[in-house]
Amino acid sequence: MKKWIVGCLVAFGVISGASAAKSNFPLDRAPNLSNDMAALQSGARLFMNYCIGCHSASFVRYNRLTEIGLTERQIRDNLMFTTDRVGDTIRSNLNPVQGKEWLGKNPPDLTLMAFSRSTHFSRGTDYLYTLLRTYYRDDEIGHGWNNLAFPAIGMPNPLWELQGERRPILETVTNARGEESQILRGWEQVTPGTMTPAEYDRAVAELVAFMEWMADPLRRDRVRMGVWVMIFLSIFTLLAWRLNASYWKDVK
Repeated sequence: MKKWIVGCLVAFGVISGASAAKSNFPLDRAPNLSNDMAALQSGARLFMNYCIGCHSASFVRYNRLTEIGLTERQIRDNLMFTTDRVGDTIRSNLNPVQGKEWLGKNPPDLTLMAFSRSTHFSRGTDYLYTLLRTYYRDDEIGHGWNNLAFPAIGMPNPLWELQGERRPILETVTNARGEESQILRGWEQVTPGTMTPAEYDRAVAELVAFMEWMADPLRRDRVRMGVWVMIFLSIFTLLAWRLNASYWKDVK
């Protein structure tokens, strides 16, 4: 329940508002864990503990998690905290009316979030991976948190217990035109979290990988099928080429 309350603070910011401020902050590349079943399972656990309190994933059913190596019993015992059935879609218990009243707007569905944040220049997973790793304390923000990837973010850090509190070390530089900008030189750990920085980065990577899988559960099957289709077409092309040569060999 405590983690759900923390999750209920996850209401605005990049994950919830299309009208929020944009940032040119360089994105870190999220590790590719799409074929790591253990990572996807760990990401599912993080999602259910820290996101589902406010956000739904209503285009995915609980029993679909069997595709990442979980049994229905494991899903019921470890990933379901309500009276939902294993065949139900993943929905938050947050009342939409109350969500809008408490938070200003309803927290969005996260099923396709990893895709919806993709652009021509970056992947949605890179954005989410960077976002969840660049929170810092800011007393000028009402909820006490800010974010380098999303300045003046309205969403507090949902994983702050894991990461702890950090302060960015920024350096102001001036370009040839006299324009000033800030460059991130590192982080100063203010208070420790329950995870080390390396462990936290790994946890975020697993959470983002699960969100990527959730947005397209059939991706691995589609890629596997595509490989076999390309092999078939290659063999068929070779046979057709040899058949054509044999058919026309006596024609001059």
